[in-house]
Amino acid sequence: MTGAEALAGWLAMLASERRASPHTVEAYQADLSLFLGFLTRHLGEEPDVTALGALRPTDIRAFLAHRAREGDGNTTRARRLAALRGFLRYLARRHGQPVTAISGLRGPRAARPVPRALSAAEAREVASGIGAVHDPDRAQQPRMQAARDVALFTLLYGCGLRIAEALALDVRDAPRPGQQGALRVTGKGSKQRLVPVLPAVRQAMGDWLAEHPDPQPEAPLFVGARGARLDPGVAQRSVRNWRRLAGLPEHATPHALRHSFATHLLGGGADLRAIQELLGHASLSTTQRYTRVDAAALLETWRAAHPRAD
Repeated sequence: MTGAEALAGWLAMLASERRASPHTVEAYQADLSLFLGFLTRHLGEEPDVTALGALRPTDIRAFLAHRAREGDGNTTRARRLAALRGFLRYLARRHGQPVTAISGLRGPRAARPVPRALSAAEAREVASGIGAVHDPDRAQQPRMQAARDVALFTLLYGCGLRIAEALALDVRDAPRPGQQGALRVTGKGSKQRLVPVLPAVRQAMGDWLAEHPDPQPEAPLFVGARGARLDPGVAQRSVRNWRRLAGLPEHATPHALRHSFATHLLGGGADLRAIQELLGHASLSTTQRYTRVDAAALLETWRAAHPRAD
């Protein structure tokens, strides 16, 4: 059986037995067709099932190196390798061919995306302006929900919290106007950290607590319409509705406020280690992603201001 015939059998199995989407089947067909074409040139003849079973890790690496020279990025090559793994494992099950070529073979690492921060003006617009509108079909948001949303999103931007961290707070944890001290936050892995609180955050929280339907110390700080702890999906929908009405970019999300907190601190000269502590990152390498954001902003400023930038 030729490699092309074996590939056709695997793709048919994916479509019928695994219920893979047509897009997935089409992508895998393209990936494996490139691989079989490379092997034909690499081996000097069209490979059959036996030849595929005799492949070595060096053959796979040669293919990935060839694709890199052709312009494939890490993400694309990682996907092609995933398709190849699935195909070779299929050959092992259906045709008894060994899969030593992929044993211990690691694919290229996909680059982590650069965090997409908002400008300072956009972040303030999300944090404070969101209280104006709750439902796109209604002119005004109920006062209680307006105060809640302003407090929540001012907290996310002012303290750099994850949405889950903010929604896990109880009334007893809320920073209040006139108080001193940092906010204690429980992050991933139940790791706690202390975060300074801006006066604007304390004021927004005070306005919300004045409207809170049940401000008992053990009650959830942020609640939904029925009094239960606020669902993250409701908060995300509020931002989605507001950004469309306010003309904000599509990446204006609750998590973008955390990115903006870190990016704006870095741009203002804050120490990277301090930002790591404020965000609750276990590794400095995670925090270092924000240096790429700040470098990109500096480059844009240079291009806009330098007379010879073009």
